[in-house]
Amino acid sequence: MTTLNTSPRADGFHMPAEWAPQTQTWMIWPERPDNWRLGGKPAQAAHVAVAKAIARFEPVTVGVSAAQYENACAHLNVPNIRVVEISSDDAWVRDSGPTFVINDSGEVRGVNWDFNAWGGFEGGLYFPWNRDRQVGSKILEIERIARYHTPGFVLEGGSIHVDGEGTLITTAECLMNRNRNPHLSREEIEDVLRSHLAVDKIIWLPDGLFNDETDGHVDNFCCYVAPGEVLLAWTDDEQNPNYVRCHAAMNVLATSTDAKGRPFVVHKMPIPGPMFATQQECDGVDKVAGSQDRNPSERLAGSYVNFLIVNGGIIAPSFDDPMDAQAKDILQNLFPQHEVVMVPGRELLLGGGNIHCLTQQQPAPRKA
Repeated sequence: MTTLNTSPRADGFHMPAEWAPQTQTWMIWPERPDNWRLGGKPAQAAHVAVAKAIARFEPVTVGVSAAQYENACAHLNVPNIRVVEISSDDAWVRDSGPTFVINDSGEVRGVNWDFNAWGGFEGGLYFPWNRDRQVGSKILEIERIARYHTPGFVLEGGSIHVDGEGTLITTAECLMNRNRNPHLSREEIEDVLRSHLAVDKIIWLPDGLFNDETDGHVDNFCCYVAPGEVLLAWTDDEQNPNYVRCHAAMNVLATSTDAKGRPFVVHKMPIPGPMFATQQECDGVDKVAGSQDRNPSERLAGSYVNFLIVNGGIIAPSFDDPMDAQAKDILQNLFPQHEVVMVPGRELLLGGGNIHCLTQQQPAPRKA
């Protein structure tokens, strides 16, 4: 593999918006029994549904351990889905995988961030995470894509959203958390983002969704839907623990402009629930020291914002919730040229995230 010693920005590369043309979507097969209940079998069925939904629009590559390779191949034996052997510690390829960047000639490269399982020994979700740290480089190796490496700089793909035109949105709850890059100031973190994603302006929302075990990833809370337009998780219920978080984010967005000087158009997406895991669902998860505990008393961080944009499609979670239909209508109105496909997301949520967290889009090697 070619590891470059320059930066994407210096070489004329930038992170494109998610709606830019894509070559494929990456996923990783779930099997970790101390995160996914019943040995991961319900989660595997949910992943198959997501992969098949994406495969209607573009190719999907699923990384699978040697132990699960035959099983995954049997379940994913449909056109447009490729299974490759990649060992990992869990299925969150948005966070363990690379961030792809592209230049004006259409060449694609990858940024291979450091990874510490969402906090290392200060709130991280499992140990060890050494195989997850290798996922980014393995994906780039498979694709024969040159990489930029950031050893010592921890970042998960779910903690950032970009518009492809110079603006990045993130949360201070995550990127300024002492369990990510405590040796760096906000300005130093911004410098890394500017040089590796070629963004010019960074919008810092204070917090993400309540009880999000990723320390408030922005992809579960607020995302771009078009240049200058974002979709924000929202509640008007003052008793909802997300009320203060949503309004604080709105205040930032309402008083900010993007890199092009545009004020933000903010669309609101209702938050489903409240949702909780059942005792039976929690009892199906293995108890392992150092792994995230599953407790039916803790509110789940369910969000319709955790959707993926693919070529011609929107793949979004549903929760068997009264808000499902409204969420689909909102997404369809925001993406009139796309087909909105809702896929059951509860099983994914029980593991700590959802569709966007479990996928990583690879931009097409064409002129941006």
